[in-house]
Amino acid sequence: MDIPHQRLVYFRVTLESGSVRQAAARLDIAPSAVSRQISLLEEALGATLIERKRTGIRPTPVGEMLLEYCERRGALDESFIASLEAYQRLETGTVSLVVGEGFVGDLVAKPLREFTERYTGIQIDIHLAGTSGIIEAVINEQAHIGLMFHERTHHQLRFWVSSPQPLMAILPPEHPLAEETKPLTLAQLSEAPMAMWDPSHQVRHMVDEAFHQARLRPRMAMNTNSMAILAQYVRSGMGITLLPAFAVADDLAEGRLVARPVDDPLFQRSQAHMVTRIGRQQPKASILLLRHLQRWMQAFQNVDSTSNR
Repeated sequence: MDIPHQRLVYFRVTLESGSVRQAAARLDIAPSAVSRQISLLEEALGATLIERKRTGIRPTPVGEMLLEYCERRGALDESFIASLEAYQRLETGTVSLVVGEGFVGDLVAKPLREFTERYTGIQIDIHLAGTSGIIEAVINEQAHIGLMFHERTHHQLRFWVSSPQPLMAILPPEHPLAEETKPLTLAQLSEAPMAMWDPSHQVRHMVDEAFHQARLRPRMAMNTNSMAILAQYVRSGMGITLLPAFAVADDLAEGRLVARPVDDPLFQRSQAHMVTRIGRQQPKASILLLRHLQRWMQAFQNVDSTSNR
């Protein structure tokens, strides 16, 4: 049953005021209008709502139930308005991200810490996925924002920002190639034991294609689906890997690892992308987070002309 809100207001104010005439004065309308709205309410409910006694008016048993309903409805309205205002002030809400594992260190360190400290009521949900999983989560609206490396176009994706992030040779500091000042060749890299993403990963596809075009075979000593294992493999001096520099930025800054450019056109064309679903209305918190990450993540510092396409 749909009970018009205005009729409930007239009913409640009449009981609070003690008479139809006093309620009409409070509402600044004619007493007949108040009586008419209460009569329509009684007709809709099939019950008398107000009894008139010598001492004034009081609610009938059904009127008591309706008055309790009015109070609960008013409390719900106030709660909704308070929640809405808090959401609009960015005091509450959830933003979901799906990201490639290589973005985790760059994302969680300073950028997200600063955002969550500023907007303490915003919950951030983060899930890891490969490129195909990121695209699927974003276009199916399971995530507001996707962060992925190496472009996979999709007609339902909006590329908020894209940044050139060439694939680099990641070496232990004591490795002989770490001292090279010129870009390394695939022939040089093929001589060193290498750990790489497993064959289903998009970066691995790019690496395999580059070596295939060069008619070289790398010394794949380890395959993994873990970014942490790739980095630890190199830190331990077991061999080398190929990653964008932002994926191991802390290790590079602390001198635990060394990054060297590779002389290969495929590696030079790789990019980091921040994507959303075309046509999806992003909440205010999501828009602010997009702009914040673009400004503070190392993965998006080398922005090119493809940004905000």
